Amino acid sequence: MHVSARADYAVRALVELAAADGGPLTRGQLAAAQQIPLTFLSNILQQLKTAGLVNTNRGSDGGYWLARAPERITLADVIRAMDGPLAHVRGEAPESLTYAGTAAPLRDVWIAVRASLRSILEHVTLADVARNALPAVVTGPAADPLAWRPYARERA
Repeated sequence: MHVSARADYAVRALVELAAADGGPLTRGQLAAAQQIPLTFLSNILQQLKTAGLVNTNRGSDGGYWLARAPERITLADVIRAMDGPLAHVRGEAPESLTYAGTAAPLRDVWIAVRASLRSILEHVTLADVARNALPAVVTGPAADPLAWRPYARERA
């Protein structure tokens, strides 16, 4: 899975808002807290507002806050708002693909990949991350030492 910079920044900004307990934070505060370029963050916040994940108010007391409780916003919600579907192949949903011959089983592989992503990203909320209380669906696999091993090409 490739997590775009835009999706990563969006999740980090929203986790910061979740930790703010409903109080508004300015773009500048979010950018500074998460070391996100301000101009990039402005576009992200606009996209999050359009997706219904944040609200905003202008003025001296203004800023951004979550549109729903952080327990009701999953990481999957944020990634979809930024980048679209969690798993697609050439811009198509895996279930709509057909492959010929020996490649026919690939559709099932792509569907399984999507299901695997969903099993984690749809069960981790902004509140979980903000409180450092990740669910077992994350802590279990992350405790496996092999999960931390970087990919290295096997040499012939």
